Amino acid sequence: MRIGMPLNYSGGFKETVDDLATYEKAGLDIVYVPEAYSFDAVSQMGFIAARTERLEIASGILQIYTRTPTLTAMTAAGMDYVSDGRFTLGIGASGPQVIEGFHGVPYHAPLGRTREIVDICRQVWRREKVEHSGKHYAIPLPAEQGTGLGKPLKLINHPVRERIPIMIAAIGPKNVELVAEIAEAWEPIFYLPERAGEVWGEPLAAGKAKRDASLPPLDVVAQAPLAIGEGLDDLLDFVRPHVALYVGGMGAKGKNFYNNLARRYGYEAEAELIQDLYLSGRKEEAAAAVPRDLLEKTSLIGPESHVKERLAALKESGVTTLNVTPIAGDSATRAKLIEQVKQLATDV
Repeated sequence: MRIGMPLNYSGGFKETVDDLATYEKAGLDIVYVPEAYSFDAVSQMGFIAARTERLEIASGILQIYTRTPTLTAMTAAGMDYVSDGRFTLGIGASGPQVIEGFHGVPYHAPLGRTREIVDICRQVWRREKVEHSGKHYAIPLPAEQGTGLGKPLKLINHPVRERIPIMIAAIGPKNVELVAEIAEAWEPIFYLPERAGEVWGEPLAAGKAKRDASLPPLDVVAQAPLAIGEGLDDLLDFVRPHVALYVGGMGAKGKNFYNNLARRYGYEAEAELIQDLYLSGRKEEAAAAVPRDLLEKTSLIGPESHVKERLAALKESGVTTLNVTPIAGDSATRAKLIEQVKQLATDV
């Protein structure tokens, strides 16, 4: 099981990158750089590539609506070049709040767009003349839609790899089926190993049945906050606002993917209460309403024996990369936590 970590630079981006060398020595395999509506991820990943040697780097995630498909492919090829083949292209649809609210772009047809973007990226990386006639993207642009001067072009540079790994963030059944069919890696959020098979087993199986034999086994990337030790139960409360934000606030009534996931996990009444409280502005009450059981099963917080049990459950459910967020101590302590969880994952 690989050990990854999302880049959290609330204490300063450059200071956090300085610490990555320590994490790298502690056994960290891959760092995920978010974008959301913060600084762009690409400039940060380039900086990380220059400051690390072994650490893999992934966008976690680039939103599919914010770049043209060919620019996404060019960006990935450029990142793979400056990192000497250490890059994973993480993409996802995000949600209408960010896409329409921050970028001013319609949130439309995420599944269809994702499939077409993956196809276009792989054409670019193979240095083929890019020609794509899809429902959502047409390359070159048809003459009647522009000047008529567009012609098929191929990437000038030779990529380090013609198949850069693609990770797709997805939680809906159709999205997950698509990921299992076309991507190298899958990143769900709030991964609960005991319920993963029930919630995602069928779409994963359906997608894998159509999967190209040239693709490697699907890398399953699960996220979890991390703190190992006795008497750390209060740290579960640290996670509550984050879960409440997604389950309660990332969408409207009937249009919240994360709320739907909590319901599919069996927390129907709790999910409805969290959303009602959050949307009415009662955020602290919404956080308090997050079920402790959900927090415990989606976290790695507690004594070493408990963490080892959770790691075994994650591994048993098919997780191959664990994306941890250490939430206790300074950078040296967090590096020790990564080293510790790396050993525990090896043991199980």
